[in-house]
Amino acid sequence: MTRLGILVVTYNSAGHIEACLNSLPGRTPILIIDNASTDGTAELARRHPAHPEVIANMANLGFAAAVNQGFEHLETDFVLLLNPDVELRDGLPQLIDALHNPKAGAATGLLADQFSFHIRRLPTPWTLAFEVLGVNRLWPTNPINRRYRCRDLNPGKSQNVEQPAAAFFLVRREAWRDIGGFDSRFHPVWFEDVDFCQRLLAAGWSIRYEPAAQAVHAGGHSVNKLTWACKQRFWYGSLLKYAAKHFGWWELRLVALAVFIAFPPRCAVAYFNGSAVDPLSTCAKVSGLALSSIFGDLLTPTERESS
Repeated sequence: MTRLGILVVTYNSAGHIEACLNSLPGRTPILIIDNASTDGTAELARRHPAHPEVIANMANLGFAAAVNQGFEHLETDFVLLLNPDVELRDGLPQLIDALHNPKAGAATGLLADQFSFHIRRLPTPWTLAFEVLGVNRLWPTNPINRRYRCRDLNPGKSQNVEQPAAAFFLVRREAWRDIGGFDSRFHPVWFEDVDFCQRLLAAGWSIRYEPAAQAVHAGGHSVNKLTWACKQRFWYGSLLKYAAKHFGWWELRLVALAVFIAFPPRCAVAYFNGSAVDPLSTCAKVSGLALSSIFGDLLTPTERESS
């Protein structure tokens, strides 16, 4: 079995995929899973001199399902997940060496100038409530936010971490298989990597951070093409699904109540600054999800048991 394979999930990534592929090492299997792009991403990738294997899905399966599809297709001990707007710079051997401990299930490196985005601790109910209510934006130095965004960690030190983003993420196949892969119910995007890291740690695996492995990340190239309404529905929907899956009864209600209180004012602001065409419809949908979490459950008993 080949030791390393590289997996890139694309969605309308034509503006970035060539630079990403240019940065990858030769003689390493590269797999592109394209989620029904309409901008020619798959065709650009097929013509690239790196000769990646390209699987073009007929529909957008979402990031989590595409990652699982890639793991099933690749036959490698380790799979490096890369966003198409990431370019490798240095330290890939050191990143692989970070998994020398057989209980290290995943590893990540340094995304230049994005440490607080890339490396975070797992969210608590209060973390998500503060995020939703805008407390972290208004008071970024509050202790809950400082801990969540790892302001106390040294970016230059190799160490165990809790929740790196999947933009630059090396995963041991054995660990991926052990916890059942990514949860495709986080569709199409957001919180699937948080959920994966939470389950990885709960199963006894560790996640290593190795700053010698470095990359640059443009950030948000696909989600920035979504409408305001889609972003809100996807992000809040995935946030509430994460809370339903991992928090207790009152903790879920705390997060859902924060969403229910905070989202209508955000819709009003979006309407007046012109970023939302139909904020009332979006407000109704997101508020409905919050109410479902307060008075019901976003996950069925069967889904909870399978989590």
